[in-house]
Amino acid sequence: MNVLIVEDEKDLLTSMVTFLRESGMKCDEAMTLSDAIQRIDASVYDCIVLDIGLPDGSGLKVIEEMAKKENQTGIVIVSARNSLDDRLTGLNIGADDYITKPFYMPEIVARIKSVVRRRTSSTKNEIVVNELRVMPDEMVMSISDKTINLTKKEHELMLYLLHNQNKVLTKEMIAEHLWGDHSDIADSFDFIYSHVKNLRKKMTDNGSRDYIKSVYGVGYKFSTE
Repeated sequence: MNVLIVEDEKDLLTSMVTFLRESGMKCDEAMTLSDAIQRIDASVYDCIVLDIGLPDGSGLKVIEEMAKKENQTGIVIVSARNSLDDRLTGLNIGADDYITKPFYMPEIVARIKSVVRRRTSSTKNEIVVNELRVMPDEMVMSISDKTINLTKKEHELMLYLLHNQNKVLTKEMIAEHLWGDHSDIADSFDFIYSHVKNLRKKMTDNGSRDYIKSVYGVGYKFSTE
């Protein structure tokens, strides 16, 4: 699970990063609003733990930016006890949950897992992009109403690309998404290339446009442009 922690209190940030990593999560960190927005533009996260009171602006702006882009990342607001209005505003504009300071570290882990679980379970039962139609629950893709059977990894790769359209996904990000904690045992990312090649072939051989674009030296992205 990939998490971004946005917190300007250095000691608290360090404690959260340490505890979440010990809990098996991968963590990036940001201490300002500008750093947070840069991180979100550059990477894909399952959840963001977001302090509202940042030195260069309100963390609510992060939620607003993500809402504009229809970003489906889960958000847990971290707030002071006296900031009820900000918490309510955050929930109203797209945050999933909140936790008030001070808090126990196991609680924030539980909140993150709960938000990601709810987000995952609420995923659309059908994703349609032009001639493509993907049924997540059935592990099936159709092209112009012709059913194309996918392997489990091809299906997971297809969903990952679709959920992050127009965003460059590095080979490391794809490997971690498909293989989780075991992704670092590979000597190379040749297996990523093989899965992308096979998925792309199934699509184009059956009449689909080639939506999976290679980004030289970096990875891949799904684009309809």
